[in-house]
Amino acid sequence: MTSRTFFSLPRAAAAGLAAIMWSVAFPATATAQAARSPQEYSKTCGASCVGTQTVGISGIPYAYRSLGNPSGTPLILINRFRGTMDEWDPAFLDHVAAGRHVIIFDNAGVARSGGEAPARMADWATNAAKFIEALGYRQVDVLGFSFGGLVAQELTLQRPELVRRLIIVGSGAGYVEGANLRAKAIEVATKPVNTDEDFLYLFFKETPTSQAAGREHLARLRLRADAFSERVSEKAWKAMLSAGSDVGTPETSLLRRVGSIRQPVLVANGNEDVMIPTYQSYALAQAIPNARLIIYPDSGHAFLFQYPKEFGDEVMRFLGPEVQP
Repeated sequence: MTSRTFFSLPRAAAAGLAAIMWSVAFPATATAQAARSPQEYSKTCGASCVGTQTVGISGIPYAYRSLGNPSGTPLILINRFRGTMDEWDPAFLDHVAAGRHVIIFDNAGVARSGGEAPARMADWATNAAKFIEALGYRQVDVLGFSFGGLVAQELTLQRPELVRRLIIVGSGAGYVEGANLRAKAIEVATKPVNTDEDFLYLFFKETPTSQAAGREHLARLRLRADAFSERVSEKAWKAMLSAGSDVGTPETSLLRRVGSIRQPVLVANGNEDVMIPTYQSYALAQAIPNARLIIYPDSGHAFLFQYPKEFGDEVMRFLGPEVQP
């Protein structure tokens, strides 16, 4: 296991809420051209324009977008709490998709997908596996962000043959003693509607450079013409919250199970994550036998969108050469 930097974190409040992975809703301004078909992707503006497709699974439509050259083992991205496809930074997506096949999707009951969002973590992972198999893949690489990091771990534990390599970003184990959500993060994240300033507090560090990077990230998201036309419903995010509670106690923490993960794992975070305290990433990397840890400076929960090219390069190095499925 390797680490780029080490860190010191204040003890967080509300330890029993460690598994709550909040996101925020912020105003979106549609300024880009209409979304385009997947066939046109390579000739246009990339993630900001690629079209949305659907695949039916037991009568339920799953919405997804495919980026890059559809060859080799795909990288499946699993989103954060209340996150939709529209909240993946196009700068990060396009950088990785230049060398890998990348697929983003809304899981069952989320935004553009149909069905019901389940209340159990195991079912979120099962639904992700159904989606992967419906696209015809026997093995994939997986990147999970925040709540999606928990789902990705559960998926790997459930279906180890389906996951070749695992990347866990801005996430943890659900519960880690002394490293759970801070009181202010809970207060801000539980607002019915959040402003850009709320988002910047929760996802970026309170330094001029990180805050500026956060504003640039928000501007990139709004380049897509149909950005945020579908949101995560209250029913769906409450189901996510319930699912997070499945790993939110000392007895149910993923730290008790991840020792059986044998795949190569990359764990990464910002050096001051107020959503999922960075120490959770350190504890998780210690508990997984074949894990490496990277901590990015001057950044928080959304470090991957503050350093889209740098972290994209790390992802590419970790995944290695393309492997034919």
